[in-house]
Amino acid sequence: MSKINGIYAAGLSVLDKNLALDVKKTIKHAENLIDNGCHGVAIFGSTGQAQLLSVSEKISLLNDLSKSKYKDNYLIGTGLNSLNETINLISISKSLGFKNFLIMPPAYYKYGDDEVFNFYSRIINNHPEIQIILYNFEKLCGYKFSLESVQKLVKKFPLQIVGAKDSSYNLFETLKIENFSMLPGSESKLLKGLKLGCSGIITATCNVTGGLARKVYDDFQNKKEQVVNEKLCKVREVFEEYNLVSALHSFIGAKESIYNNILPPLSILNEEKKQKLILELNSLDFKL
Repeated sequence: MSKINGIYAAGLSVLDKNLALDVKKTIKHAENLIDNGCHGVAIFGSTGQAQLLSVSEKISLLNDLSKSKYKDNYLIGTGLNSLNETINLISISKSLGFKNFLIMPPAYYKYGDDEVFNFYSRIINNHPEIQIILYNFEKLCGYKFSLESVQKLVKKFPLQIVGAKDSSYNLFETLKIENFSMLPGSESKLLKGLKLGCSGIITATCNVTGGLARKVYDDFQNKKEQVVNEKLCKVREVFEEYNLVSALHSFIGAKESIYNNILPPLSILNEEKKQKLILELNSLDFKL
């Protein structure tokens, strides 16, 4: 088991004018994030519109992503409600050399801890060689991991359940498991989390704040004075005034128009909101 540490962006998916996934530009975006400070990138998370992309597009990207110079720096999300499709996509990913996965429980249906345990058990029984980061985000899937549910999964599958992305924020302060990667889903939780023993973060806004977040992370590791954490948290607060996916595409799209392409029912910000976003970020001396 290898622990996952550092600054991870929940990578954006770049779409062409026909709203098809632009494989090359999506991979280039991910590689640029790593070049500019991120330790890695989560592919096909909620920020990457994973629930809205077709399986065939995901497979096309995975084929090319396996040739990326940063192949070992990616967490592969599935973004699929179907257990069997999740297992099949993991099979394809494994055949291409990927082993680390970010997996959220299915959305829509109501269920509890026992059902979630069964869901992950079936994945692991089919793929015992993989490592899984649990994706805890009640707002999106309707289920929130309890401390007990995570502990039960790790006890049963210590080599496979290796961490959690905590976007519900009910785990990162109190869950303590040896050699387990706890990764809150916001820059505002980065420094506090590190002080509590967390491993880093996985966040949407690291698509634009990766360099700042890496500075906070490195300064903590090197026991240096924190000089950019306040700015990092304020930038995150600005983005949180909007839908994060819409705001990120709008902000980057002001410079690179292809980012204005986004899959319905999502949309970019209207002009008034986009200008407000840019002005607020400018006031923090924050630009791409």
